[in-house]
Formats: sequence, C-alpha cells, structure tokens
Amino acid sequence: MTHKAGFVNIIGNPNVGKSTLMNALVGEKLSIITSKAQTTRHRILGIVNGENHQIVFSDTPGILKPAYQLQESMMDFVKSAFDDADILIYMVEIGEKELKNEAFFKRIINTKIPVILLINKIDTSNQEEVELKIAYWKNKVPNSFPYVISALEKFNIDTVLNKIIELLPEGPAFYPKDQLTDKPERFFVNEKIREKILTHYKKEIPYAVEVETESFIEEEKIIRIRSLIMVERDTQKGILIGHKGTAIKRVGAEARKDLQLFFGKKIFLELYVKVNKNWRSNDKELKRFGYNQK
Repeated sequence: MTHKAGFVNIIGNPNVGKSTLMNALVGEKLSIITSKAQTTRHRILGIVNGENHQIVFSDTPGILKPAYQLQESMMDFVKSAFDDADILIYMVEIGEKELKNEAFFKRIINTKIPVILLINKIDTSNQEEVELKIAYWKNKVPNSFPYVISALEKFNIDTVLNKIIELLPEGPAFYPKDQLTDKPERFFVNEKIREKILTHYKKEIPYAVEVETESFIEEEKIIRIRSLIMVERDTQKGILIGHKGTAIKRVGAEARKDLQLFFGKKIFLELYVKVNKNWRSNDKELKRFGYNQK
C-alpha cells in the first residue's frame, strides 16, 4: 500500500478552538487552551502517525490586525502556514461570519490546495442554526469541504481525520514515526507556565508575559527546571508575584502538576520574575524568544 504524508495547517480567528482541535487530533495537550484570545503565539506542529500515513498538523495564532511587533510576528507564522500547507483547515465557530483579515480570507477562497472548513462549537447551538450556518459557509467558501464539529466534545473528529487522510498526497514521512512534535522540551515548559498565567491573571498581565526556561536537567527519577517569567513593568511584577508570593506559588504548583503528567516524571520547578521593558516591541528580544524569524 502507498504511503501518504503532508502538512495540515489550521487557521482561523482567535478563540475559535484551533488549539482544542489540534490537541484532539494529536491526542496530546501540545497547545495552550484557555478562554482568552491570543493564547497561541507560535506555530506548533503535532504529528499523527499511522502505518501508511503521517499527518503533520500545525496550530497557528488566531488571525488579527497587529497592534505591536509581537502580533506582527504572530501573523507571520500564519502567513507561513499558507506557504507549506498540503491541506488547509479553516476553522470558524458557530456564531461568526467573517475572518478578521480580508487578505487572508481571499487567499483561502483562491487557493488551489484542498480546504476543509470546520464549523466548531455546535454543542452550544441548535439544529436549525447549524443548518443555516452550513449553507452560509458553503456559499462563502465554495471551494471547501465543510464539516460541523465540537472539538471540545470530540464530535465528528474521526470523520474529519478520515477526510484528511483521503486528501493527503502520496509521499514518505517527514519526521521519524515516533516523533510527536517539532518543539523541544523547554518550549512546553514555557507554555505550561504561560497557560497558568493566562488562567489566573486578568487585563494586560497575561499578554505582557514571556517565559524562558534557563535550566532543564533530567535525572533518572526527576527533572529539575528553572524558569524565568518576564513582564514589561514593575507593577506587573508585583501583581504576578502576589502578596507574600502566594500568586506565583499557585502558578508554580499547577504548572508542576501538568508537567509531571506531560513528562511522566517528578518535577522540581523554580520560578523567578524579572522586568524586561517593552520586550513585545523589541526586535532583539522577539528574536531571542523565537519570534521575528524572517
């Protein structure tokens, strides 16, 4: 039997469920899932292997109009997802009517590669609205294969996966068959910590934060990790740490539990907070954190 392999890239507005879909398809929690927009900042690959296929899924930041350099870099990740896709997944939620960037939408409806259009969060709707939305999106994106799903409830995910395998081009695997992602361990440490910050802090704090893991030492029974949390202002540092360090201790405790599940080992986690003024608009700092890769 022939082998199929290809890149399947997921795009859409912020908070439509792209990361939830990615994790459901891959079977691992690789991407951050929270109720806040702009959760995903990088392009994250998740690899699904079968005997006769390899699907390289790519989760991308939600499409928006950039307000500062970090967001411009995030949109560059989305642009790159158009360039190397063998199949494009355009994801919408049941209540929305348009993509927040017209140029990206034009690329979707004019592309020559297969487009799978997923209408997500149907568990929050009713049959009549679902049928109306299917008709609406069929008309809006006539070059697509439309499906209704609930990424959270994993409804219709297997059907979508089978369609992806059907559409994949023939070819050898891009990665070793036992590989799950292209990201190193430290990336997922950073993301787990950032997820807890997104969950527990409000307003500007989560968006002004970047995490850098300075030390990752794996021993037989334990992994010792030291991570630095950066904010842009002294006031943000104070809020992040909290009274007598209680807030940052909660972040550390919850991140450590998730990391123990992720790595399957006991975790010793040290967290520090440092002010790194205006890092979101600093080219040098953005490159250091893996953005601005052009």
